[in-house]
Amino acid sequence: MPLETIFSACGMVAMLGWLLLIFVPRWKWTARFIAACLVPLALAVVYLVLVATHFGQSEGGFGSLAEVSLLFRNPHNLLAGWIHYLAFDLFIGAWEVRDAQRTGIHHLLVVPCLVLTFLLGPIGLLLYFVLRFAIKRKLLVGETHERA
Repeated sequence: MPLETIFSACGMVAMLGWLLLIFVPRWKWTARFIAACLVPLALAVVYLVLVATHFGQSEGGFGSLAEVSLLFRNPHNLLAGWIHYLAFDLFIGAWEVRDAQRTGIHHLLVVPCLVLTFLLGPIGLLLYFVLRFAIKRKLLVGETHERA
């Protein structure tokens, strides 16, 4: 399959997850299954195939910026890197939605965080943590009950 086709298909699948997170976050399948599990796992399979079929076939590595630059000159590695971002950013966006629902943060306040997580990954996550702290005065995540 041509790399451009894989690129487009993965982008459309990821976009479906983001649209669900933004527009129907309370639908029971959105944040728990489709955006947090199904789509990232589908992207992970594509990533695995790209890595498994092209591992070690290009120059470069992860030891320096110059090595990473060489590594991503290979279009298969570049596409794998892009799919890596798509999968992980969507997974984080789904977590933001679930965490906001659990802690009572209104979804409209989370939407800018989701957009930034989609576009700029860590900046969206940072904004979500700032929002969460501003509203809840807590940075701890995964709390099972409120503390006095």
